[in-house]
Amino acid sequence: MKKKIKRNEIGIAFIKATFNNCIISITDTSGNVVQTSSSGACGFKGARKRTPFSARTAGMMVGKNCGFEKIHVIISGAGPGKESAIRGLHNISHNGCRPPKRRRV
Repeated sequence: MKKKIKRNEIGIAFIKATFNNCIISITDTSGNVVQTSSSGACGFKGARKRTPFSARTAGMMVGKNCGFEKIHVIISGAGPGKESAIRGLHNISHNGCRPPKRRRV
């Protein structure tokens, strides 16, 4: 299991929401890219890449292992996934509920 590496307290998330895709990159304060993801990289193809759901999934995937406590968000583009990508970055689980016990057969 990988251990979370805490780089700095503050990271910068760049969200580029086009009409066909949503690309999210997280950098540290000096500008080095730490994590990146897009709707296409999450497994969405064709017309499903441009949906807000795919942008939220990309936001959740990129924010899962970034290791920052606070993130500044910079948005560019006019696509439909701008707000959903921010929600995806915000709704990361922090070891919440305990999973159900394993089924024995």
